[in-house]
Amino acid sequence: MENYLTSAIEATKIGGEILRKFYRRVKEIEFKGEIDLVTEVDKFSEQTIVDLLSSRFPRHSILAEEGTVTENDSEFKWIIDPLDGTTNYTHGYPVFCISIALEKSQEIILGVVYQPMNDELFIAEKGGGAFRNGRRIQVSKVSKLKRSLIVTGFPPSIVQEPAQALRIFSNFLGNVQSVRRDGAAALDLCHVAMGHFDGFWEINLNPWDTAAGILMTMEAGGLVTDFSSESYSIYQPQMLASNKLIHEDMRQIIVKNQ
Repeated sequence: MENYLTSAIEATKIGGEILRKFYRRVKEIEFKGEIDLVTEVDKFSEQTIVDLLSSRFPRHSILAEEGTVTENDSEFKWIIDPLDGTTNYTHGYPVFCISIALEKSQEIILGVVYQPMNDELFIAEKGGGAFRNGRRIQVSKVSKLKRSLIVTGFPPSIVQEPAQALRIFSNFLGNVQSVRRDGAAALDLCHVAMGHFDGFWEINLNPWDTAAGILMTMEAGGLVTDFSSESYSIYQPQMLASNKLIHEDMRQIIVKNQ
């Protein structure tokens, strides 16, 4: 595990250096969907990370956001988001990160998230706790929904189907202290793990959006499920994460407004 962790940290730091170098210097922007962006920086970061991990662990499978998919005869799979928060990045809004997780037999055992602009390194190991820059982190102790600060994200598909997401969002506004929307799911989950946010929900997520973040939240003492209170899988689209204490109250609002 130490070798995996060291390599994941090295990969995120190298990717982070790429993000810093090209920050506010993006030249090529493509559209994967009407509002779903990808830049040359996403691709460069991904290729650099994949090259490093593939050279260290050639038998491991890889699933990365910008198209790198290798299926090998191994129980291990690296799940990579080379730039979570691409829209923020292209607009010069400094809320973005690199997210790398290691899955073993369909269970996330390692998660590393790096925010290069603040030099924040989040690490979680299965059964080993969650840490920010070497210090253990824990979810909040807020037990009343009305006093909670929660966070969400809107998927690119909201353009075609905005009603459900906006209905849930609107109903939360009347039942919590406030709602934030920062545009980087991996970081949102890290901030739930730190106790900055008390809960998070989103629909239409991808494996690379959540793989590292869910382990971070759970190892910090939080709870992650789908909207039916079943165990969450990174291969399903809906997620609810919290400090446990407000989890059922959040779930009830989501269910009533689906």
